Amino acid sequence: MLNYVRTAMSLKLAQLNVDKRAVTAIEYALIAALIAVVIVGAATTLGSKISTTFNNVSSEL
Repeated sequence: MLNYVRTAMSLKLAQLNVDKRAVTAIEYALIAALIAVVIVGAATTLGSKISTTFNNVSSEL
């Protein structure tokens, strides 16, 4: 019985060791999502500042 449990645990650990690609893909997806959020936030802030600048220029003309 002990040999069966040891063999089953060895097989499960071997399967977990092989399937590290999925974990890496998830990590890269999370990094990409974080970068996208930062870009959207920066674009929103920059867009409103540019709009204000253009409105000031047009009112001065």
